[in-house]
Amino acid sequence: MFLQRLNPPGLLSFDAMAQVVSVRGGRTLYIAGQSACDEQFRVVGNDHYTQSLQALRNLRSAIEGAGGTLAGLASSTVYLKGLTPAVAGSFLKALADTEGPFPAHAFSLIGVECLSGTDLLVEITAIAIVED
Repeated sequence: MFLQRLNPPGLLSFDAMAQVVSVRGGRTLYIAGQSACDEQFRVVGNDHYTQSLQALRNLRSAIEGAGGTLAGLASSTVYLKGLTPAVAGSFLKALADTEGPFPAHAFSLIGVECLSGTDLLVEITAIAIVED
């Protein structure tokens, strides 16, 4: 699998994000929205940071469950209820604090009014690549 992360000149660049991810070879995973729910559908946490940690754990489990690794994470869309700079900061802190490094990848933070559950504050969809 060949996955290249790029930050072309003239575009915003920081460690956790790649503006462009190019993939050659491998199998593509399209991962449904991962929230802060555990296996029994109980919401873990009542703040953006704690829920972000759980959603990221769930994202890792989804990728690994399909035979991949976090190294194959190409892109994600993060939906945050009540997005403010502080809420975005809570998500970015969780991204940095989670077990094992999440690689730089193309991602967007999207503010939403509500998610599928009234207590949910975070949901993450993603695309990952698995070596054939």
